[in-house]
Amino acid sequence: MIDLSNKIALVTGASRGIGAATAEVLANAGAHVILVARSTKALEDVEDRIHAAGGTATIAPLDLTDGESISRLATAVAERWGRLDLLMLNAAMLGSLTPVEHIDAKEYSRILSINLLAPQALLATFDPLLKRSEQAEVIGVTSSVGREPRAFWGAYGSSKAALETLLGAYADETAYTGKLRVTILDPGATRTRMRALAFPGEEPDQVKPPEVVAERLLELLGEERETGARFRVD
Repeated sequence: MIDLSNKIALVTGASRGIGAATAEVLANAGAHVILVARSTKALEDVEDRIHAAGGTATIAPLDLTDGESISRLATAVAERWGRLDLLMLNAAMLGSLTPVEHIDAKEYSRILSINLLAPQALLATFDPLLKRSEQAEVIGVTSSVGREPRAFWGAYGSSKAALETLLGAYADETAYTGKLRVTILDPGATRTRMRALAFPGEEPDQVKPPEVVAERLLELLGEERETGARFRVD
Protein backbone atom coordinates (compact mmCIF):
# COMPACT_ATOMS: atom_id res chain seq x y z
CA MET A 1 0.00 0.00 0.00
CA ILE A 2 1.20 3.51 -0.80
CA ASP A 3 2.34 5.39 2.30
CA LEU A 4 1.14 8.99 2.23
CA SER A 5 2.06 9.83 5.81
CA ASN A 6 2.70 13.55 6.33
CA LYS A 7 1.28 14.35 2.88
CA ILE A 8 -1.27 17.13 2.48
CA ALA A 9 -4.00 16.47 -0.09
CA LEU A 10 -6.87 18.65 -1.25
CA VAL A 11 -9.88 17.10 -2.97
CA THR A 12 -12.67 19.13 -4.58
CA GLY A 13 -16.14 17.67 -4.87
CA ALA A 14 -15.30 15.66 -1.76
CA SER A 15 -18.81 15.46 -0.35
CA ARG A 16 -19.87 12.39 -2.34
CA GLY A 17 -19.05 10.00 -5.18
CA ILE A 18 -15.52 9.76 -6.53
CA GLY A 19 -14.34 12.74 -4.48
CA ALA A 20 -15.51 11.30 -1.17
CA ALA A 21 -14.20 7.81 -1.98
CA THR A 22 -10.81 9.22 -3.00
CA ALA A 23 -10.58 11.37 0.12
CA GLU A 24 -11.19 8.33 2.29
CA VAL A 25 -8.63 6.22 0.42
CA LEU A 26 -6.00 8.96 0.65
CA ALA A 27 -6.66 9.38 4.38
CA ASN A 28 -6.43 5.62 4.91
CA ALA A 29 -3.00 5.77 3.26
CA GLY A 30 -1.88 8.39 5.78
CA ALA A 31 -2.54 11.73 4.07
CA HIS A 32 -4.22 14.62 5.80
CA VAL A 33 -7.07 15.46 3.45
CA ILE A 34 -8.66 18.87 2.96
CA LEU A 35 -12.26 18.24 1.92
CA VAL A 36 -13.75 20.87 -0.39
CA ALA A 37 -17.40 21.12 -1.47
CA ARG A 38 -20.39 23.38 -0.90
CA SER A 39 -22.34 21.21 1.57
CA THR A 40 -21.03 21.45 5.12
CA LYS A 41 -23.17 18.56 6.37
CA ALA A 42 -22.06 16.20 3.60
CA LEU A 43 -18.41 17.11 4.19
CA GLU A 44 -18.82 16.48 7.90
CA ASP A 45 -20.16 13.00 7.13
CA VAL A 46 -17.05 12.21 5.04
CA GLU A 47 -14.82 13.68 7.74
CA ASP A 48 -16.53 11.51 10.38
CA ARG A 49 -15.90 8.37 8.33
CA ILE A 50 -12.25 9.31 7.88
CA HIS A 51 -11.79 9.93 11.60
CA ALA A 52 -13.61 6.71 12.48
CA ALA A 53 -11.14 4.81 10.29
CA GLY A 54 -8.19 6.44 12.05
CA GLY A 55 -7.40 9.11 9.45
CA THR A 56 -7.33 12.89 9.59
CA ALA A 57 -9.14 15.52 7.55
CA THR A 58 -10.18 19.15 7.52
CA ILE A 59 -13.40 20.36 5.91
CA ALA A 60 -13.44 23.52 3.77
CA PRO A 61 -16.99 24.34 2.67
CA LEU A 62 -16.88 26.83 -0.17
CA ASP A 63 -18.21 27.73 -3.61
CA LEU A 64 -15.48 27.09 -6.18
CA THR A 65 -16.84 29.84 -8.40
CA ASP A 66 -15.82 32.35 -5.71
CA GLY A 67 -12.20 33.25 -6.40
CA GLU A 68 -11.81 35.04 -3.08
CA SER A 69 -12.79 31.88 -1.19
CA ILE A 70 -10.13 29.91 -3.07
CA SER A 71 -7.53 32.55 -2.20
CA ARG A 72 -8.50 32.45 1.48
CA LEU A 73 -8.24 28.66 1.47
CA ALA A 74 -4.77 28.79 -0.09
CA THR A 75 -3.67 31.31 2.52
CA ALA A 76 -4.94 29.04 5.31
CA VAL A 77 -3.16 26.00 3.83
CA ALA A 78 0.07 28.00 3.47
CA GLU A 79 -0.08 29.21 7.07
CA ARG A 80 -0.82 25.78 8.52
CA TRP A 81 1.24 23.44 6.34
CA GLY A 82 3.36 25.59 4.03
CA ARG A 83 2.83 23.33 1.03
CA LEU A 84 0.38 21.12 -0.86
CA ASP A 85 1.38 17.62 -1.98
CA LEU A 86 -1.71 16.56 -3.92
CA LEU A 87 -4.46 18.53 -5.64
CA MET A 88 -7.40 16.58 -7.03
CA LEU A 89 -9.66 18.57 -9.34
CA ASN A 90 -12.81 16.49 -9.16
CA ALA A 91 -15.77 18.84 -8.69
CA ALA A 92 -17.93 19.16 -11.79
CA MET A 93 -21.40 20.07 -13.03
CA LEU A 94 -23.23 18.00 -15.64
CA GLY A 95 -25.90 20.46 -16.72
CA SER A 96 -28.67 19.67 -19.17
CA LEU A 97 -28.11 17.16 -21.96
CA THR A 98 -29.43 19.04 -24.95
CA PRO A 99 -28.67 19.89 -28.59
CA VAL A 100 -26.02 22.56 -29.05
CA GLU A 101 -28.54 25.06 -30.41
CA HIS A 102 -30.63 24.67 -27.25
CA ILE A 103 -27.84 25.13 -24.69
CA ASP A 104 -28.90 27.70 -22.13
CA ALA A 105 -26.30 30.47 -21.94
CA LYS A 106 -26.59 30.96 -18.18
CA GLU A 107 -26.31 27.25 -17.43
CA TYR A 108 -23.40 26.87 -19.86
CA SER A 109 -21.63 29.74 -18.14
CA ARG A 110 -21.98 27.98 -14.78
CA ILE A 111 -20.78 24.66 -16.25
CA LEU A 112 -17.66 26.37 -17.56
CA SER A 113 -17.19 28.20 -14.27
CA ILE A 114 -17.19 24.98 -12.26
CA ASN A 115 -15.59 22.57 -14.73
CA LEU A 116 -12.93 24.86 -16.21
CA LEU A 117 -12.51 28.26 -14.58
CA ALA A 118 -12.49 26.91 -11.02
CA PRO A 119 -9.76 24.34 -11.78
CA GLN A 120 -7.69 27.08 -13.43
CA ALA A 121 -8.14 29.29 -10.37
CA LEU A 122 -7.11 26.43 -8.08
CA LEU A 123 -4.01 25.71 -10.16
CA ALA A 124 -3.04 29.38 -10.22
CA THR A 125 -3.61 29.87 -6.52
CA PHE A 126 -2.03 26.65 -5.27
CA ASP A 127 0.85 26.53 -7.77
CA PRO A 128 3.36 28.05 -5.29
CA LEU A 129 2.35 25.55 -2.61
CA LEU A 130 2.57 22.61 -5.02
CA LYS A 131 6.08 23.69 -6.00
CA ARG A 132 7.11 23.66 -2.33
CA SER A 133 6.32 19.95 -2.15
CA GLU A 134 9.11 17.40 -2.57
CA GLN A 135 6.89 15.59 -5.10
CA ALA A 136 3.50 17.06 -5.94
CA GLU A 137 0.62 15.44 -7.76
CA VAL A 138 -2.17 17.17 -9.67
CA ILE A 139 -5.05 14.93 -10.73
CA GLY A 140 -7.81 16.26 -12.97
CA VAL A 141 -10.95 14.21 -13.48
CA THR A 142 -12.20 14.23 -17.05
CA SER A 143 -14.71 12.29 -19.18
CA SER A 144 -14.63 10.33 -22.41
CA VAL A 145 -16.94 12.95 -23.98
CA GLY A 146 -14.10 15.43 -23.66
CA ARG A 147 -12.29 13.56 -26.45
CA GLU A 148 -15.16 11.78 -28.19
CA PRO A 149 -17.99 14.23 -28.95
CA ARG A 150 -21.44 12.81 -28.37
CA ALA A 151 -24.86 14.16 -29.31
CA PHE A 152 -26.48 16.23 -26.55
CA TRP A 153 -23.27 16.33 -24.48
CA GLY A 154 -21.89 19.49 -26.09
CA ALA A 155 -21.88 21.70 -23.00
CA TYR A 156 -20.36 19.22 -20.55
CA GLY A 157 -18.06 17.63 -23.15
CA SER A 158 -16.61 20.93 -24.29
CA SER A 159 -15.85 21.91 -20.70
CA LYS A 160 -13.92 18.67 -20.20
CA ALA A 161 -12.09 19.02 -23.52
CA ALA A 162 -10.95 22.46 -22.41
CA LEU A 163 -9.96 21.11 -18.99
CA GLU A 164 -7.77 18.44 -20.60
CA THR A 165 -6.04 21.09 -22.72
CA LEU A 166 -5.51 23.25 -19.63
CA LEU A 167 -4.03 20.36 -17.65
CA GLY A 168 -1.82 19.32 -20.54
CA ALA A 169 -0.45 22.84 -20.82
CA TYR A 170 0.19 23.02 -17.07
CA ALA A 171 1.97 19.66 -17.21
CA ASP A 172 4.24 20.92 -20.00
CA GLU A 173 4.92 24.19 -18.21
CA THR A 174 5.88 22.53 -14.93
CA ALA A 175 7.78 19.53 -16.29
CA TYR A 176 11.08 21.38 -15.80
CA THR A 177 10.69 21.16 -12.01
CA GLY A 178 11.02 17.39 -12.05
CA LYS A 179 8.82 17.22 -8.97
CA LEU A 180 5.30 18.09 -10.12
CA ARG A 181 3.31 15.48 -11.99
CA VAL A 182 -0.05 16.01 -13.69
CA THR A 183 -2.45 13.16 -14.39
CA ILE A 184 -5.66 13.37 -16.42
CA LEU A 185 -8.00 10.71 -15.04
CA ASP A 186 -11.04 9.39 -16.90
CA PRO A 187 -12.97 7.31 -14.32
CA GLY A 188 -15.14 5.61 -16.94
CA ALA A 189 -18.67 4.50 -16.07
CA THR A 190 -18.98 4.90 -12.31
CA ARG A 191 -21.88 4.69 -9.88
CA THR A 192 -22.30 8.37 -9.01
CA ARG A 193 -25.13 10.88 -8.72
CA MET A 194 -23.99 12.52 -11.95
CA ARG A 195 -24.09 9.18 -13.76
CA ALA A 196 -27.62 8.55 -12.47
CA LEU A 197 -28.74 11.94 -13.78
CA ALA A 198 -27.20 11.28 -17.19
CA PHE A 199 -28.47 7.69 -17.49
CA PRO A 200 -31.69 7.50 -15.42
CA GLY A 201 -32.70 4.13 -16.81
CA GLU A 202 -29.42 2.41 -16.02
CA GLU A 203 -29.23 -0.17 -13.24
CA PRO A 204 -26.70 1.11 -10.66
CA ASP A 205 -25.23 -2.37 -10.21
CA GLN A 206 -24.19 -2.37 -13.87
CA VAL A 207 -21.40 0.12 -13.22
CA LYS A 208 -18.49 0.09 -10.78
CA PRO A 209 -18.65 1.93 -7.44
CA PRO A 210 -16.51 5.05 -6.80
CA GLU A 211 -14.24 3.07 -4.51
CA VAL A 212 -12.81 1.22 -7.52
CA VAL A 213 -11.72 4.51 -9.07
CA ALA A 214 -10.28 5.70 -5.76
CA GLU A 215 -8.21 2.56 -5.29
CA ARG A 216 -6.89 2.77 -8.86
CA LEU A 217 -5.96 6.40 -8.30
CA LEU A 218 -3.97 5.41 -5.23
CA GLU A 219 -2.13 2.79 -7.30
CA LEU A 220 -1.32 5.43 -9.92
CA LEU A 221 0.45 7.52 -7.30
CA GLY A 222 3.00 4.74 -6.88
CA GLU A 223 3.54 4.08 -10.59
CA GLU A 224 6.14 5.63 -12.89
CA ARG A 225 4.65 7.76 -15.65
CA GLU A 226 5.19 10.97 -17.56
CA THR A 227 3.53 14.16 -16.43
CA GLY A 228 0.43 14.95 -18.48
CA ALA A 229 -0.47 11.29 -18.98
CA ARG A 230 -4.12 10.31 -19.37
CA PHE A 231 -5.59 7.20 -17.76
CA ARG A 232 -8.99 5.58 -17.92
CA VAL A 233 -10.41 3.28 -15.25
CA ASP A 234 -12.52 0.54 -16.86
